[in-house]
Amino acid sequence: MGFYLQGLTVGLAYIAPIGMQNLFVINSALTKTRRRALMTALIVIVFDVALSLSCFFGVGSLMQRYEWLQLGVLAIGGLVVMRIGAGLLRARPEADGGAKSDGRAGSSVKPATKSMAKSDDLGHTISTACVVTWCNPQAIIDGTLMLGAFSATLTAAQSTPFITGVETASVGWFIGVTLLVSAFRDRFSPKAIGVLNKVCGTVIIVYGLKLLAEFAMAVL
Repeated sequence: MGFYLQGLTVGLAYIAPIGMQNLFVINSALTKTRRRALMTALIVIVFDVALSLSCFFGVGSLMQRYEWLQLGVLAIGGLVVMRIGAGLLRARPEADGGAKSDGRAGSSVKPATKSMAKSDDLGHTISTACVVTWCNPQAIIDGTLMLGAFSATLTAAQSTPFITGVETASVGWFIGVTLLVSAFRDRFSPKAIGVLNKVCGTVIIVYGLKLLAEFAMAVL
């Protein structure tokens, strides 16, 4: 139990800071029905679990060893991330259209922006979740340093409860954030959501520019 709790604590410290995954999940909870937002959260969890497992078992060392791999992630990730941010900046809030609750949780609000309406396509949601999780070389390297450091000090018997705690943190965090934001979604007007989209879009574009700047410095 001690190693499980240790993994749970480390996992929360790893995913709690506001980043692209959290922005994506929060935006989804604000602009989609609760059912669709939970589906988005589950998709993000799948990619996040895969990333943390990869970091725990040392995939970050591959990026440190092969410079071309890191450059590719920086370039492609930067461009795709900026595209996501630009989509949020172009989003226009829509009125709720008088939709009323039919008594089921999360069924009273339709997607509030045109860009997030596109995300109702499962393939688009999966691809975006993959990008916000994997197109971040710094997150992979940081995850390797954090989780890999623990991996090196744990025995095989200790590793299982530890990494289980890390994955539990991922599940609990993203599901919890989705349910919390979704519960208070009705208090946000379309105008407020529009402002949030612009803030999120700006943050994401800045992050994309940072990735491209790192790519340019590495090449030059």
